[in-house]
Amino acid sequence: MSFLRKHITVLAGLLAYVLLYALAAARYDGFLSLPVFINFLSNNAVLGIVAVGMTFVILSGGIDLSVGAVMSFSSVLIGVLIMDHQWNVFAAMGASLVCGTTLGAVMGAIIHKTGIKPFIVTLAGMFFVRGLAFIIHLESIAIADPKHTAIAILRLGPLPVTALLFLTVVAIAWYVAVFTSFGRNVYALGGGEEASLLMGLPVQRTRIAVYAVSGFCASFAGAALTFYLSSGSHLEGVGMELDAIATVVIGGTLLAGGVGSVFGTLVGVLMLGLILTSITTYEGMMSSGLTRVAIGALLLAFVMLQKLLTRRIAGAGRAT
Repeated sequence: MSFLRKHITVLAGLLAYVLLYALAAARYDGFLSLPVFINFLSNNAVLGIVAVGMTFVILSGGIDLSVGAVMSFSSVLIGVLIMDHQWNVFAAMGASLVCGTTLGAVMGAIIHKTGIKPFIVTLAGMFFVRGLAFIIHLESIAIADPKHTAIAILRLGPLPVTALLFLTVVAIAWYVAVFTSFGRNVYALGGGEEASLLMGLPVQRTRIAVYAVSGFCASFAGAALTFYLSSGSHLEGVGMELDAIATVVIGGTLLAGGVGSVFGTLVGVLMLGLILTSITTYEGMMSSGLTRVAIGALLLAFVMLQKLLTRRIAGAGRAT
């Protein structure tokens, strides 16, 4: 019963994904093929990496609206460093990761020290970083570097480099969330800050680290974006923070914090990939309007389902 109570929302998301996948496979020829599934991963890898970082933030009871701007800034910074300053690819990526991680840590420190709501602090961070991206380069910048191109075309069997990066981030984040003291502290913080303080947990350090992880993942997603587009772009991150939140919630993580998993976020990414592929590729509707309607309806349905399930599980727990 304790396992069910802990993972009910994630299991509900997984069940919904399996059912939707089965319906799509029955409706569309070739939907069960490996290339289609790999497209789910590669086409949504950038969003998925951002969503992994967002998972830690939401599990801790917070929110981060800066991730889309940080992702765009990271991609532009990498492009500028490589093309305008002839930096090595890995050095440029390292610089962007340091910037994103530092920004996240600073926002986490401000949230903890001042008590200002994460929504306000990260909203300010979003505007700050988005403006910074335009300061360093006014337009998107194409990356025509041989080493960068060589990495961008790498594959491991059928998996392109973006999918590999995404799955690697998921695997590492899952291990951190499940098997480390930091992961346990994140869940505890999301369950209640006062209780965490009474247990002697490092609340300040955990909160700052959570936002640093989110900044790191957003910056890493920016690097992945450069491999996917062969450019740095200001526009790709617009609205991505909301897509990331939707992905995390659809994957079964409660917005109130304390319940959810990185694996659930992977399910949420695959769910969005399934919807986008079904509507745009198989139904032939290239407008993003219908996909947004579907995602919004799915998000609302999952929030309502989460509320219903948590109430029933809590009621069952009291009855026993």
